[in-house]
Amino acid sequence: MPASLHHAPESTNTAIVLSGGGARAAYQVGVLQALSRLRQKAGASHQPTPFPIAVGTSAGAINATALACGADHFDTAVQRLSKVWRNFETAQVYRADSFGVMRSGARWLTLLTLGWALTRWHRTQPRSLLDNAPLHKLLQETLPLERLPELLHSGQLAALAVTASSYTTGEHLTFYETGPHLHPWSRSQRRAVQDRIRHEHLIASSSIPFIFPPTELSIHGEYGYFGDGAMRQTAPLAPAIHLGAKRIVVVGVGRSHEVSRLPTGQHAPYPSLAQVAGHALSTIFLDALSVDIERAQRINHTLSLIPAAERARSQLHPVDLLVFTPSQSLDALALAHLHELPRPVRTLLGATGVSEHGSASSAALASYLLFEPGYTRRLMDLGRQDTLARSAEVCHFFGWDERSAQVAPHSP
Repeated sequence: MPASLHHAPESTNTAIVLSGGGARAAYQVGVLQALSRLRQKAGASHQPTPFPIAVGTSAGAINATALACGADHFDTAVQRLSKVWRNFETAQVYRADSFGVMRSGARWLTLLTLGWALTRWHRTQPRSLLDNAPLHKLLQETLPLERLPELLHSGQLAALAVTASSYTTGEHLTFYETGPHLHPWSRSQRRAVQDRIRHEHLIASSSIPFIFPPTELSIHGEYGYFGDGAMRQTAPLAPAIHLGAKRIVVVGVGRSHEVSRLPTGQHAPYPSLAQVAGHALSTIFLDALSVDIERAQRINHTLSLIPAAERARSQLHPVDLLVFTPSQSLDALALAHLHELPRPVRTLLGATGVSEHGSASSAALASYLLFEPGYTRRLMDLGRQDTLARSAEVCHFFGWDERSAQVAPHSP
């Protein structure tokens, strides 16, 4: 992706935007590790954090919140986040034992097979394919949200925002916590709500549709059920801009412009349920971010053509972007690590068409659910390599000393 329009040192109007994608968000942690290392090498770690504004969606909301909770020491926050992702086990995120999978996933698939007429008995109505109750416990143990008010008051953190989608009203909501009062914004089908960020907000934001159950949230006394924030998210960069960001680091979890083509005249096999589900999740998690980045780049280009005096009278301003996306297919990496999933989960996914002997597209669904150390560490390695390979561009964006920050892309 192109570098920023203007060179400027890190400041209070710099944001990080982390997209959703389940286990694929391990890639973001690798990017953060590399940024932390470059920052230290360049002698720029005197400021508590390079990202006073943290914005996230789904699993990215959890990573963004971890950075916000450690805004007084960015490098330590990244180390703690890395420790969690390096040692992840599926059972920390959702029930992976035989009984837990049978209670949720097997019932869901059985009803899908036998017909939804059986759901006239309320007791048999499935809530989701998997039960993510363990995730709530993990977040309570690892994310000290009680630190946020003091970090905001001291100015070490400017704002934190996480997004969720309301099944009840159909709206896309951004929940944000900031120091001085910031008037909530509203656009078509999406609006912002100033609130204290709770673990329930993060559970709601990361509840992948169909895979995990909706979460009930209260908004100023009104209750509703919410799911993954990537749903109906038409402008992922907007919350950061509304919160005052003029420079944004964006970390996605899907390759840009990735298209697989068959040889001429060859017929593709009929898509499995897993392929359809993986394609739907990729549409939810990956497409909107790419479109919004292209939109921001077009606006930047248009503004650069307007004389400075006229541009100053406009409410629009250029937004410097530094964008990271994986250089390799995460579906293909997931295919190589399918064997790491607990047997009950492999069996459940196998019933949808996920197979170690299938194509990379058949593993797309698993790529969001593979919370196992072999896979997450591989994604973290990739994130580090992709970032260090662009160290000169990174240093230019932040105004760091490029000569001091030289680090080999494949260094540990």
